[in-house]
Order: sequence, then C-alpha cells, then structure tokens
Amino acid sequence: MATTPKSVSAHSRRHFLGLAATATGTAAAATLLPPSLLDAVARGRPAGSLRDVEHVVVLMQENRSFDHYFGTLRGVRGFADNSAKPGVFDQDGVRPFLARDAANRGDLSVEYLASLPHSWPDGHQALNEGHCDGWVGAKGTATMAAYDRRDIAFQFALAETFTVCDGYFSSCPTSTSPNRNFLFSGASGFEPSGTRAVGNDAYESTHPGYTWKTYAESLHEAGVDWRVYQEWDNYTDNNLDFFATFRTLGRAAVEAAGERGGDLTGFYEDLLEASDVDEQRQRAQRVHDGAARIGGGLTDLYRRGLYRGEPGSLVSRFRRDVESDELPTVSWIVASSADSEHPSASSPIQSSTLTYRLLDALASNPRVWAKTAVLLTFDEFDGYFDHVVPPLPPEGEPDEWWDGKPMGLGFRVPMTIISPWTVGGRVSSEVFDHTSVVRLLERVTGVDCPNISKWRRRVCGDLLSAFDFGRSDGLRLPARPGPVPSFEKRWEAKPGGSHPVQETERAVALPTPYRLSAVVVDGVLHLRNDGSRPAVFGVFYDGRVEHHTVRGRRRVQLASITDHVVVTGPDRFLCDLRFPRNGSSADVTLDHTSRRIRVDGRDVTATAVTDGWYEVSLTGPAGRQYYTGRLENGRPTATSPLRAD
Repeated sequence: MATTPKSVSAHSRRHFLGLAATATGTAAAATLLPPSLLDAVARGRPAGSLRDVEHVVVLMQENRSFDHYFGTLRGVRGFADNSAKPGVFDQDGVRPFLARDAANRGDLSVEYLASLPHSWPDGHQALNEGHCDGWVGAKGTATMAAYDRRDIAFQFALAETFTVCDGYFSSCPTSTSPNRNFLFSGASGFEPSGTRAVGNDAYESTHPGYTWKTYAESLHEAGVDWRVYQEWDNYTDNNLDFFATFRTLGRAAVEAAGERGGDLTGFYEDLLEASDVDEQRQRAQRVHDGAARIGGGLTDLYRRGLYRGEPGSLVSRFRRDVESDELPTVSWIVASSADSEHPSASSPIQSSTLTYRLLDALASNPRVWAKTAVLLTFDEFDGYFDHVVPPLPPEGEPDEWWDGKPMGLGFRVPMTIISPWTVGGRVSSEVFDHTSVVRLLERVTGVDCPNISKWRRRVCGDLLSAFDFGRSDGLRLPARPGPVPSFEKRWEAKPGGSHPVQETERAVALPTPYRLSAVVVDGVLHLRNDGSRPAVFGVFYDGRVEHHTVRGRRRVQLASITDHVVVTGPDRFLCDLRFPRNGSSADVTLDHTSRRIRVDGRDVTATAVTDGWYEVSLTGPAGRQYYTGRLENGRPTATSPLRAD
C-alpha cells in the first residue's frame, strides 16, 4: 500500500460491513479460533518430517510492529525485556502506553488507530544507526501506542496456540513495496532510474516494472504449483504486479480487452469506481479473456499470479481448492484494503474475520490441514514502536547498503506459524526476516532463489527451527467470545495511562543457534559466538554504535577514553559494562553446554541461572556490570522468567 494512505473504497466499506455482520452472527468469530481449527489441534499428529509439508500458505498483512501487537504477550521479548538496550523504552520522555488508555480516546474504538509515517527517511530517523532512539521525532508520540489481549484477542489466541516468532524482523526500515519485494523475490533491487527501490515508486502507472526475477517465476519454471489469491481490490499488495514480466502481461491483457487504465492496477482502480455491478463483472471478464487470447505460458502466469476475483470471492475460492485437495504447493494470500489490517484502511478485527475464515476453510479438510503450514506475518511496522535493535550489516556489505544507510533489517513485526507442527504456544527467538519465508519455500520445493544476499543467508534462518516434526497427542483449548466494534473514525493516540504490563506466564522457548558472550580485557572488547549461525552484535560506546556479524571470535579495539560499553544481540543477549579506562570487565565465563556460569573463578550458577536464562549484576570500582541472556544447549526450555528493572 502506498506511503500516502488511500481511502477505503465504497466496495471495501460494503465488504467490511458484511464480514462484521457475519462475525457477530457466529458468536463474534473475529475473537474466536474456528471450531474446525480447535478440533484439528486436538487430533494431534504422527511423527513426520519436512517432506510432510506439501502446502505453504503465506498471508502477509499490513503495518504492525511486534511491540505494538505482542509487547504484553506472555513469554515473548516484549515490554518486560530485561535485555532491552538501556533507555530504549523512553523515547524523548514518552514511554509505551496502552491505546485503550490514550488521553484522547473517549468513546472511540481502540481498533481504529490511524496510520503513522512509514517511509525510508523516517524509518532511518527512528533507527538512528541502531540507537533506536528516534521514534517520537520521526513518527510522533502516537508511535508508543500498544495493544493488549483485551484489544486483539484473536491474534493472541493464535500466538498462544501455535508458534510466535519474537525475532522476526521486517526486511527494510521503510514502506510496503520494498518489504513485499523481499517477500516475493528475496530482494529489493534498483529502480529503472538507478536508485535503490526503498519507496513505493512502483505504484506509479508509468513504472516499467522491476527486471530481476521473482520467486514465483522460479517456481513456474520448475513446474511447482503456485497461486496468488486476491480480489479486484488488492490494496496494491501483490508485488508481482510491479515486476516487468507481470506488468507487461497485465498491460497486454488490459489492451487486448480494449479497456482503459493502462496497467492492471489502474484498470481495477477505475473498475471499483463504477456503480453497476454487472458492468464491473463484464469489464473484469473482458480482461481475463484478453489474457486468455495472449496464449501459451503467459496466460498461465496471468491465471496464477494476476487473476483477481470479484469482491468477497477470495475465501470461497481458497475453500474450494482446499475441499477438492487442489491447494497449490505455494499460496500467497493478498487481502483487500478493508481486510488488510492496515491502520489507514482496516483494523485488527476486520483482518481477524478474513484470517478466521481462511483457517476455518483449511481446517475443515483434515487431510489438507495435516500437510499445510500457514505463515501469518506483516510487511512492515507502520510508524509503531519496537524496542529491539535490528541486526544491521557491516558498512559496505554488498547488496545491503544504499545512500550511506543499511537496507535492513527493519524493525520486528509479528510472525505466527500455524500448522500441525507448530502447536503448543511456543516462542522462537531465532533471527528471521521476509527472506526467511522464501528460504522455507526453498526447503519445501527444492527451488532456489538467486536474489537473497549472502549476508541475509548467513544471519537469518529459514524458519525450519520453529517446526516440531515429532509426534503430538493434541491439545484442547478454550475459546473466548467478544464484541465487534462499529467504525466511527480513525484517530492518533495521545500518551496516557501507565506503562503496559507484560503477562507473567511462561511458554516453551525453542532452541536458537547462538552461544554468545562478551568481555572487555585491557580496553579490548572480545565478542564471541560459538553457535552454528552468525549473530549480529550491536556495540554502543562513546556515543557511537557499531554492528558486528560474528561467528567465532571478534576483537573490537575501544578508545582510550572508553569506560562504558553496551552490547546487544539476539535471543535476549545484553552486556552493560562499566570498567576502568583501558581496563577490564569482570571475568564472566559462560558454559552453554552445562548451563553454568563462573564469575572471577567462582561458580554462581545456583543464584544466577533459571531454566538456562541467566542474569548477573556486579558492582565494582567503575560501577555496575550487567549480563543477561540464554545459555543455549540446543534443548527447548521455558521462556525467560526475568523481568525488566
């Protein structure tokens, strides 16, 4: 969706009212998991392997950050994160607050928060080279507004029933189109003008289309079945539309039909303005017929990637394919504006209705459910705050820098993996981004994507660690009903109320591929990662920030005046160290295999470690030293019991 928010079309408003009425008539479906899904979860599954995953369904929604949605969810790296970069929860004197407690809410529905700035310049202003302290200046005070369980019960129910990823980042700290480029192709390359594709330029009707290959084309060439499910209104969220092969094909179909609009985006925008439904259907059919006359493989590309069904047909077409066991190997779901969850055109509860119906369709055929994984994520974070320092590439890393700034990773967004192999309310903290979706598809289909940068392949996982292919006896869960609010207007929340309180219950924490430590010896910072995947350490000292991608060991020479350094990393790793200039921090030894800690030769495991999570606070001549993280031995554990100060 474009940086400048679009208004909701008349059709979209009509469509939403119908969905809301349906939800109300079925005991508020938007806040319940479908009975068919609960039954599927209760049935359990036999032991299996990756070969049992025959279908992957990708539903990428719009513009929500992780803290904005799940900062209060139990077990995740949220508002109670004791490993947060010091001071990050205080943005120019504004702290996170619950949207429902906003000073200006009154009787307004908490569902209909407004969209905030979300482009390349303000994204990097919020990021501030990794300091993550520019949110309010870039986005306004409303950036700190957050939801809790009362507001988005359906999303919480999915996250605590299946597996939520609290180390999943958007691919780029900017708007929709670049992030969806990463999803559909593994990269966001260059505009025809030669500038990097970090904005929504492709939405312009004169744009000729990007020339690098999409992953859909790679699947097509390999004979793998795939499809995009979308409607006339797709909110410009099918980025295949903006690649040269598909854009040329769409224009040819419009021209063959004798229609106006130039490209498919323009045609459907014009179509949705028409008031006569029969006329709309006839015009849409003429374009479909025009594509059919092109013939050959191009017609098949159109059918799979560009065909748009009439309003309200997306779920019924998806259900039909599930019922007949004809679901493609790879399905991309592209929602209408009203169903997109975008805070300028949709809402969490509107999107919940779509997600509910899709999951109900899938789970209603146990044979198809048993071999399908659904990836529910978001393209970018809009303007809403997230506190975790994103992994950033070394300066000058090929394919990962533009105009003196890193391409990514962007800030965290929610990712919930819904499948028979991800049941149990588990938390995965491995680093992922949108290219991780492509890499999971590579594992499932055997088809490579040539566009993913070497750095991202090193740093970001392929989502497979979130799956458990062992036997499951099933899980029975309750459902919670709730009301569907009516729409009045969108509003920007003004700070009010107290800091959100994260739930204290714990969940299952899945293993991560990191074994991290950091220590200062004689003015040199020693970074160490004995894990199987490189980790990005953020290093903060003397007002500067550096990002080091490390597997093995890395030495960082500190300045002679340095007496304080903060080191952040994945999986809740934090060292906040004060030491004499040119001196050393405490001798803290982490034994990940045995989950034991020694401080200056003394074993402190009994008082410092709980379920593999450690917290060590020491006071010396130079001040406090603080260490926290996980002793990773490759086994699941409970999520961190440690709370922020």
